[in-house]
Amino acid sequence: MSGTSDGAAAVTATPAAGVQIPDEPPPHGLGVSLPSEDASAKTEGTFPYAADLWAEGLLWAAVLRSPHPRARILSIDTKHAVEMPGVRVIVTHEDVPGDAAHGRGTADRPVFAKDEVRHHGEPIAAVAADHPDTARLAAAAIAVEYEVQEAVTDPQLAFEAEPLHPDGNLIRHIPLRFGDADAVGEVMVEGLYRIGRQDPAPIGAEAGLAVPRPDGGVEIYTASTDPHTDRDLAAASFGLAPEQVKVVVTGVPGATADREDPGVSLALGLLALRTGCPVKLAATREESFLTHAHRHPTLLRYRHHADADGTLVKVEAQILMDAGAYADTSADALAAAVSFSCGPYVVPHAVVDGWAVRTNNPPSGHVRGEGAMQVCAAYEGQMDKLAARLGMEPDEIRLRNVMATGDLLPTGQTVTCPAPVAELLHAVKEAPLPELPKDAPEAEWLLPGGPEGAGEPGAVRRGVGYGLGMVHMLGAEGTDEVSTATVKVSGSVATVICAAVETGSGFSTLARQIVQETLGVEEVHVAPVDTDQPPAGPACHGRHTWVSGGAVERAAKMVRTQLLQPLAHKFGMSTELLQINDGKITSYDGVLSTTVAEALDGKELWATAQCRPHPSEPLDESGQGDAFVGLAFCAIRCVADVDIELGTIRVVEMTVAQDVGRVLNPRQLRARIEAGVTQGLGAALMENLRTARGQVRHPDLTGYALPTALDAPDIRIVKLVEERDVVAPFGAKPASAVPVVTSPAAVASAVRAATGRPIGRLPIRPQAAVAQVGQS
Repeated sequence: MSGTSDGAAAVTATPAAGVQIPDEPPPHGLGVSLPSEDASAKTEGTFPYAADLWAEGLLWAAVLRSPHPRARILSIDTKHAVEMPGVRVIVTHEDVPGDAAHGRGTADRPVFAKDEVRHHGEPIAAVAADHPDTARLAAAAIAVEYEVQEAVTDPQLAFEAEPLHPDGNLIRHIPLRFGDADAVGEVMVEGLYRIGRQDPAPIGAEAGLAVPRPDGGVEIYTASTDPHTDRDLAAASFGLAPEQVKVVVTGVPGATADREDPGVSLALGLLALRTGCPVKLAATREESFLTHAHRHPTLLRYRHHADADGTLVKVEAQILMDAGAYADTSADALAAAVSFSCGPYVVPHAVVDGWAVRTNNPPSGHVRGEGAMQVCAAYEGQMDKLAARLGMEPDEIRLRNVMATGDLLPTGQTVTCPAPVAELLHAVKEAPLPELPKDAPEAEWLLPGGPEGAGEPGAVRRGVGYGLGMVHMLGAEGTDEVSTATVKVSGSVATVICAAVETGSGFSTLARQIVQETLGVEEVHVAPVDTDQPPAGPACHGRHTWVSGGAVERAAKMVRTQLLQPLAHKFGMSTELLQINDGKITSYDGVLSTTVAEALDGKELWATAQCRPHPSEPLDESGQGDAFVGLAFCAIRCVADVDIELGTIRVVEMTVAQDVGRVLNPRQLRARIEAGVTQGLGAALMENLRTARGQVRHPDLTGYALPTALDAPDIRIVKLVEERDVVAPFGAKPASAVPVVTSPAAVASAVRAATGRPIGRLPIRPQAAVAQVGQS
């Protein structure tokens, strides 16, 4: 989401000449670094999260999960567990009164496993007890007899393996054909790329509270990022009407993905309905790793054809995405991967096949930049190979082929939005390079591996690499994007009611800025989100900046008209001749001057509005179609130091230029970009949820490495291109996903430059960064 964020990455950012921030900004409105309303509560530790909730007569829940990635369930015996003191009820698949399966994209995931388990950690039963320890002990006491089966963990074998699900193993195949399939170039390079399983690793593990209602329904309090979808899934599983289930969004402790495993809410709701008591669950970090969606591990085979001068002729690619046990949003991720498989480059001919398949690995789903990140790492690797083959500089071959407005995607869609890719690449290329570290003992910490590293300074090589990335805005392939918002004004206070969840993307701050700008009311509050409000859709792909922000703006403008019409009629002029600034209403000729509060005269004004962007369309049988509403672009130059003997890597600096449309909140925009770059850095160098035959190894924050402040490099934002997209409200574009997509490719490019190695796997292993024998 462009220009909005409520949290910053632990990085430093050097001021950039290309970013204009006013010396004396107005006190509020768009374009100002308005702080988040809940910033103080979050920093002081008083902000209420789902894990902090409490209710009178509270029971505690625990979930029994499968220790096997694949097994038949022969029997489930709850007798001894239910007889334990303090245990109130145990539910299994037999106790699900409604739909037994759920899923965000495809309803193929059981609430509780029935005849078989398909991944490590799949829920089998849930317990409600009067103490959390009692609940956990009772869950462990449930006796399940398994017949363990050989897990299918290699997605390449899923095509020939026996079906792991009644719907089969193939979720989707997209055969994209663009131009002449027989075209060839004078030069051809090929490569094999593997992208690991990145976990969203939210700050807080999943938690929630379910409270039964007198009408036989239930209220669920949880950190949902798409409450209306979660409500509908829950109602279907409980056998209730949607209006009998209410989802109340509590504080979301960070979201770089769907955030919640919906199964947590389903288990809680069933237990609350069965016991008639409030039931709370706070997942352990291990449970969190096992159950929520991860980034799709992906295998990519590429072949690039080019002329002798470096002009691209054709791209051939095969993309295989591991969806894990269930479909979730894998079909959408595959569409993004196939559509962006050639990158922000002009490619006249393309032959691309993409598959998403089921395996017995952990579930995959929506994670920021899904699909686009995996292919970016591959096509940028190919551009480096092509440059090396032709004896060209990596930036030179990229500039020769970059996309611009009016060019075609390989899906046949014309790029109608601003696409300043060349401008972005020029900006990072021309930025000064960081200085080399001094060869002194006090500077040893600057070397790869730090002061305790065993390497020698003479073995360190510096590499400079580039990455160009792109993402789509809003949903794709015909998704009906719509959001509804209500704006109320009473006295000197305005309230925004919109079911757009604040996930750290900064929507609540943006909504306040929009109302301040439109109505001149400084005190603006955003109401808490629940499903009694009209739906606003999921918090992903920059939706809430565009769709929900657009709805807030339209509602605020309707209130503005209500406010100004009586004054305009009284003075015999149109409302267009009146303006609102800093809480004052004035006419163009200075005859009228009054305050907003005086104009309201004790009345309450309100309006409700919707925003629905122009529609997209599904890809056809050849992968063709106008599948995307808009696109955003980014260029990153990475400078990395590599110990070519030990393979240790230190990223020194990431230089960023980004296409943002319009800067809505400068400080929060920087925070979003910095956080996105850092998340991408984790995917490039350390984040990989490892499995052994489908069994998750070390599902904790000790075994799963995340970048810290010591790992984060200097992040220099040298240019923000504010070329507004005319079809988007405010002209703004998403800010956080595209640096996540681009930074892993840039890091890999820098390591290639330093070592001469191909670097086809992310995260980069130390042995892959050891230079070839004889390289200086």
